[in-house]
Amino acid sequence: MSAVDGPARATESAVGRRVSTLELFFDLVFVFTITQLTVLLSHDLSFAQAGRVLLIFAVLFWMYGAYAYLTNQVPPETNARRIPLMLGMCGFLTCALAIPRVFTTDGVAFGLGYLLVTVVHSALYALLHGRHVLSFALTNVLAALCVTAAGTVSGRAAEALWLAALVLQAITPILSSRITTDVDGERVPVTGRVGELDPAHFVERHGLLLIVAFGESVIAIGVGSGDLELDWGLFGGVALALALTTALWWTYFIRDEEAAEQALRVVSGLARFRVTMLAYYYSFVPMLLGVAVLAAGVKKSVGHLPDHLPTAPAIALAGGVALFLAGNVAFRAVLHIPPLRFRATGAAATLATIPLGTHLSSLAELFALVLVLIAMLLAEARWAPCVPAVPGRRARRPARP
Repeated sequence: MSAVDGPARATESAVGRRVSTLELFFDLVFVFTITQLTVLLSHDLSFAQAGRVLLIFAVLFWMYGAYAYLTNQVPPETNARRIPLMLGMCGFLTCALAIPRVFTTDGVAFGLGYLLVTVVHSALYALLHGRHVLSFALTNVLAALCVTAAGTVSGRAAEALWLAALVLQAITPILSSRITTDVDGERVPVTGRVGELDPAHFVERHGLLLIVAFGESVIAIGVGSGDLELDWGLFGGVALALALTTALWWTYFIRDEEAAEQALRVVSGLARFRVTMLAYYYSFVPMLLGVAVLAAGVKKSVGHLPDHLPTAPAIALAGGVALFLAGNVAFRAVLHIPPLRFRATGAAATLATIPLGTHLSSLAELFALVLVLIAMLLAEARWAPCVPAVPGRRARRPARP
């Protein structure tokens, strides 16, 4: 048995560890950042603002993912681990509070909160990796310093520093994979050890995050309706908005979550690390951003159901759904969960509903979006393979009678 397989066996023997209430509490604090990004976007539904939201969220979600790996391998089971994790929560809360003015007056506050998040993560991970934690801690801290420095400047210079932070984060796993540590007398990459995680806990953790993010879109329904009288028209629009969120929930939780766990179990070490990075960071970013963009569109449309929508809210409604589906297609492609074609078609079809919002009403666009998702899910249920695939294996199609 190889050194990589050894930790994998030990980890797999402990499968079934559930997400702790402290981790869920941590996720609730983190999702406040998504709430703040939704507010930021709803105040200015422009492509420039969408780009800034993407920058902020990509940087934040990198460290959320880092904490998901951390608590998977260093569970918060003692006060010596719980208290630092609470400090990390405080750092994320500081970032969230600073988001509305992160590119004006609160950029340094955001950066210092983010630096606290990064330092706490590195200190806790040192319990497992010792000095090898420097293989990813140094670049993470440098990224946090870039974000802090961005708060001292403005315009293109600030955006360049944010992009530099993203570049540092992107090269972190590449550098870590070139640094080895000793396991049972054999040298293995640091990222190989990071990859020896519990798939059940890791998948559940991200699923709970997505559930809480869906809650933001439900809250947006209430915020968007405001003080309007609850007549039949408003009830119909609210029901459609809820049906839209429910359909997105169905897209992931009815099949993808279980299939993702199965796919992670057949790989280990460095291979598992690479798969989780592609699936639960690069693919999850558009999925979670899609929920935030949809929530911003719902806020702008639910209160004006019989009216024509301005172009920006109409794009936000359909674009949020399309973004979520595009991320989900990438997620399935990485984990080899078939089929892809129905969801790819659904993502394209949702964009075709935008003229309904701009030329008819937001009610018409909501109705069309719900119909697209229902049709996509029904087609997939009818023609999807019976057995989900795993990395490196083709799915079996249903046997013909």
